[in-house]
Amino acid sequence: MLRVTKLTDYATVVLTVLAARPQAVMSATELAEHSGLEAPTVSKLLKPLAQAGLVEGFRGATGGYRLARDAARITLVEIVEAMEGPLAITECSLHDGHCGISEQCGVSGNWRRINDVVADALRAVTLAQMLDESSRPHSISTAGGAKRIDARLART
Repeated sequence: MLRVTKLTDYATVVLTVLAARPQAVMSATELAEHSGLEAPTVSKLLKPLAQAGLVEGFRGATGGYRLARDAARITLVEIVEAMEGPLAITECSLHDGHCGISEQCGVSGNWRRINDVVADALRAVTLAQMLDESSRPHSISTAGGAKRIDARLART
């Protein structure tokens, strides 16, 4: 199963808290309170987010963090890569030739195409869109009572 780590998910939550208050400088403790996360977890998230240029930190009595740029200019791929490194579905999606069977492999090209599709989908969604109620997925009932999630990644 493909999934982002809990820390990447939590980083997105913390960034949406900041995005909802674009002018505010918030401490790690305040971010923890607003996000429902533990303060040590939030502190752990802020370092790679700052290193990636997604948040900026301020020292002093009124210090804290805020978004480094407008939420509409921060994409989900940037958040994922800040927390997990370059996006790669498989090893060959990132590093050609680092696989023991790369000489006879017939699927690496397809994995690269899939990797590109996932990266493009994550590039198409901004942090600002994550805050927008109208872009949230909607549950749709299907036959047998099962639910299907209609995930919209970008507006058309």
